[in-house]
Amino acid sequence: MIGAGLAGCEAAWQAARRGLRVLLLEMKPARFSPAHRAPDFAELVCSNSLRSASLANAAGLLKEEMRRLGSLVVAAADETAVPAGKALAVDREAFARRITEAVESHPRIRVERRVVTRLPASGHAILATGPLTGDELARDLKALLGDETLYFYDALSPIVYADSIDFSVAFRASRYQAGEGDYLNLPLSRGEYEAFVAVLVAADPVPLHACEAALYFEGCLPIEEMARRGRDTLAFGPMKPVGLVDPRSGRRPHAVVQLRHEDKRGVLYNLVGFQTRLRVGDQKRILRGLPGLAEAVFARLGSVHRNTYLNAPRHLGPGLKLRGRPGLRVAGQLAGVEGYVESAALGLLAGVFAAAEERGAALPPPDPCTAHGALLGHLAEAEPRGFQPMNVNYGLFPPLEPGPRRLPRREKASRLAERALAQLAPFAEQAAALLA
Repeated sequence: MIGAGLAGCEAAWQAARRGLRVLLLEMKPARFSPAHRAPDFAELVCSNSLRSASLANAAGLLKEEMRRLGSLVVAAADETAVPAGKALAVDREAFARRITEAVESHPRIRVERRVVTRLPASGHAILATGPLTGDELARDLKALLGDETLYFYDALSPIVYADSIDFSVAFRASRYQAGEGDYLNLPLSRGEYEAFVAVLVAADPVPLHACEAALYFEGCLPIEEMARRGRDTLAFGPMKPVGLVDPRSGRRPHAVVQLRHEDKRGVLYNLVGFQTRLRVGDQKRILRGLPGLAEAVFARLGSVHRNTYLNAPRHLGPGLKLRGRPGLRVAGQLAGVEGYVESAALGLLAGVFAAAEERGAALPPPDPCTAHGALLGHLAEAEPRGFQPMNVNYGLFPPLEPGPRRLPRREKASRLAERALAQLAPFAEQAAALLA
């Protein structure tokens, strides 16, 4: 097992639970990627949110499926959750520590902390080095595939200390919920919003490498890139005020900045949707110009990093195996999914598939109607030309049987989730039968 991120830890855990002895190789602390800072496994670098906890959202369904399959990552997230409205967000340090302790203490998992620069020449392995795969290993993988390594840029949101936020400006609420909510909200008038957009567009972002194009994942666009798409883009995006009322005015603001808990103690807050690649000086100047953040102290400023991933429909076969090297499986974001939960889900599948093969058991993949099966279907069936990573979403699922009326979106999602959990049962039973 190469890589101890979410996918690697989940894969190692699932394989070890099913009787396999696992060697888990992790480069930290011998080497850190541009985005990682801590020596613990499963470090979250982009956000502390694992997205929606509701079955009305496919990410919520995927987490529920993982619970039913005995996921280490989701169990750790549930144990270290912080208030986040309808989302599952975690205390990232406690989350990483919980997973690290579980993996390191497992009797069938041996951990070696060293840098891996070459793919294993033979035997069975799972590659889960993530979107920041080291240059040497990425070159070796590229040579094996005989294909260009794909990439896009992914940006991180700033984090501020709670005691530096002006609570005479910020109000606590979640969208459409009465009473005290889980988010802090900074209201902006039309004039304040337009002034913010103007300085954002005029700012000087950190340049990309001259030989690389700015290929961003649409679900994680830097805020300055969104602002350049039009004056009102942010007001209909991460700064939308829908479902929020400023208690001082009794009216909906023109725009809002939402801040979400980063830790259980409420010491840190993440600026939701404010991922950026602006220079440090510009970030501080522009963000402190927002209402309520004049005295903001930043625990982390935004940054940008390159994400590496395979062209999955071209290179991955059944069981997440590389077509050119059947003994090597690929899991996590490197396999062509986007998001923490999706990465961990592929790790879970890779670990279970590996255990089944080693034990000589026939294990069909989960039904395409499940969230896990829908992800596998996307990796297998997407158009290879222009392939990009994808978050789980109900658009990837086989449609429901047509009925006499068009279903409202929420009811449709509910039925898709109900069908998925029913169809998951056979796979869950077969996977559980392999437990040692």
